[in-house]
Amino acid sequence: MIVIDSQVHVWPPDRPDRRLGPGHDERTPYSYEQLIADMERAGVHRAILVPPSIDRNRNDYALEAVRKHPDRFAVMGKVDLQAGAGKDVLKGWRDHPGMLGVRLTFHRDADRPWLTDGTADWFWPQAAFHDIPVMVHAPERLAEVGEIAARYPELRIIVDHMGFARATMDDKAGPAVERMNALAQYPNVCVKVSALPAFSTEPYPFRNLREPLRRAIAAFGPRRAFWGSDITRVPKSCSYRQVVTHFTEELDFLSADDLDWIMGRGLAECLRWTVP
Repeated sequence: MIVIDSQVHVWPPDRPDRRLGPGHDERTPYSYEQLIADMERAGVHRAILVPPSIDRNRNDYALEAVRKHPDRFAVMGKVDLQAGAGKDVLKGWRDHPGMLGVRLTFHRDADRPWLTDGTADWFWPQAAFHDIPVMVHAPERLAEVGEIAARYPELRIIVDHMGFARATMDDKAGPAVERMNALAQYPNVCVKVSALPAFSTEPYPFRNLREPLRRAIAAFGPRRAFWGSDITRVPKSCSYRQVVTHFTEELDFLSADDLDWIMGRGLAECLRWTVP
């Protein structure tokens, strides 16, 4: 079984050419070298690198990681939605080695309106035309994501973290899963069953999330549900290895074949990232 992490943020120590966003001046770096060491201990073979918000729309550090370790990393890059209208931004996007698609976020005060105010309207037809898969984090706008999926059925959309917001903790997970599962009707929509420890105040193995997780996987099927850690967001009480074993050892409703798809093969197939 190949294990592929569907989301990890990495960022380097501060550099003269790098401007951090507000509130991130003291954030501890998490390098791709450190990530590789952590992956070795956790039993993770590959990871999708998602440039963090502190790097704004820059992809260079993630692409540097791919150049150094092409067998371990690939990238879902960021685009400048505000500057893309009228430009063919995505032409040749996947020509960059290791660049598999785009990741967009609509969950902060600054970017939340962009999904519905016209700012992102240029992106969806362009991504569909160029066959660029997109990961989307829009926990308060899942219905709108469903409308986009219906409008562009050839566009591959992967919804982050089961559609959960940061406040989706414990007993709020059940109702949130029902909102997410409404998108399972669209065959071009997949779900990242990722960052689970961040949504429970219980200790490992987070038994209060078992039923919401089971329902999400049942709705989308194991071939459209992709495991991920988002490890820099996981509470310190949970190790990277436990984020893996939460699925591989604790969820008795998953068969070996289910796990093969959920832990990596399904994501690789969706993003067209060749696996052995």
